[in-house]
Amino acid sequence: METMDRMTIQMEKVVGQINDFITPILVTVLIAVGLYLTWRTKFVQLRLFPQMFTALREGSTRKGEVSAFQAFCISAASRVGAANIGGVAVAIVVGGPGAIFWMWVVAFIGMATGFVESMLAQVYKVRQDGQFRGGPAYYIERALGKRWLGVIFAVLVSLTFGFVFNSFQSNTIAHALDEAFAFDPLAVGVVIAIATGIIIFGGVRWISTVSSIIVPVMATLYLLIVAYVLAINVTAIPEMFMLIVGDAFGLREAGVGIATGLLVGAKRGLFSNEAGMGSVPNAAAAADVSHPVKQGLVQSLGVFFDTMMICSATAFIILLTDVYQTTNLESVALTQASLSHFVGDWATVFIAIAIFFFAFSSIIGNYYYGETNLAFMTKSKIMLLIYRFCVVIMIVLGSVMGLNLVWSMADIFMAFTAIVNLVALLLLAQVAVSVLNDYQKQKKQGVRPVFRSKQVPEVKRTDCWEE
Repeated sequence: METMDRMTIQMEKVVGQINDFITPILVTVLIAVGLYLTWRTKFVQLRLFPQMFTALREGSTRKGEVSAFQAFCISAASRVGAANIGGVAVAIVVGGPGAIFWMWVVAFIGMATGFVESMLAQVYKVRQDGQFRGGPAYYIERALGKRWLGVIFAVLVSLTFGFVFNSFQSNTIAHALDEAFAFDPLAVGVVIAIATGIIIFGGVRWISTVSSIIVPVMATLYLLIVAYVLAINVTAIPEMFMLIVGDAFGLREAGVGIATGLLVGAKRGLFSNEAGMGSVPNAAAAADVSHPVKQGLVQSLGVFFDTMMICSATAFIILLTDVYQTTNLESVALTQASLSHFVGDWATVFIAIAIFFFAFSSIIGNYYYGETNLAFMTKSKIMLLIYRFCVVIMIVLGSVMGLNLVWSMADIFMAFTAIVNLVALLLLAQVAVSVLNDYQKQKKQGVRPVFRSKQVPEVKRTDCWEE
């Protein structure tokens, strides 16, 4: 047992050092690419913000296909997870209240990145096994002509989301239920694995159906409770915002520094909203829409919903108390204790239930990302079956792993996938701008935008947009 503990400590140390090295690189590239795409799209996240809601309501063009809203729910299922409740708490503990400000800044920039990557996924999607599939691996191969790089990305996403991120989600569920009900983490992991297996063997339509039920219901309940907390603390809200902004720029004596807050806020924000990571485009490609820009707008709204609403809600709960300063609690336990301060001990149970549904929906969404990228590499049904069983096994193992090791591994894999995707987005920026211009031209003409690849010369090698 002691040998195992020493090995775990050593592994945490090595993984932590790698994480410390790669984080500044990731944040620099993430912000630089986001700013560039914001400029190239002329601040699409502001100009077309009202149209995002219109696009969200649009149904599929053919009966039985995945709608824009269902694709949004698949991506939201992955986005809205443990990071929204546990990750925000970690950001505040490590980076101070100012980390929330930088999380907002990166999310605003990331709305443009999320728009471009999801739109490109729609442009270069393919029809396979009776459904649409697409994502960075597909547009790297088709638009850039580099299948080898697409395969590398597909391998990274399959491992990152199917194994590492799902281990993290099951770990968070297990810890939350252990805190609230003293449930055995291993038993929780087994139950989650069985439930996941039942859904993922049902295919993408099962995944979209379950996600479209879980995500809206739990998110609404969570936001209503936070609204109540804000209502009973309305006089403290201005001071809370001053705390966030002041700490972000090092104006408070107890601040941890601008650099630390920026790095932590950006990293936790990316882990939550996934803008630029290359994961959400896999869900975006599944939607049946008349123009790729529509799904780009929907997924840009997803970044806003995830960070500006769900993550902010968690931050407000924590910062309206002094629990984060007076205890050694971290992650989910800190959020549970902070909410309990306002509404009583039942908050611990509620957060545990919310974490269960949020993280469980993330497991489903993460699996779908992995499956899509596996399909890019091979059509083998046997490989898909093996992959599904491996995902289920990793869910069980993740439930009993150490918290610090799980967080660090997730951060490292996230960085690798994001950097590959962000470089591809830089190279394809002109294609994205041309497709956006085609959409805006049709809107100005007063017609319903319909995309045809032959009308945009920069777009080549598409399967689904010739007619």
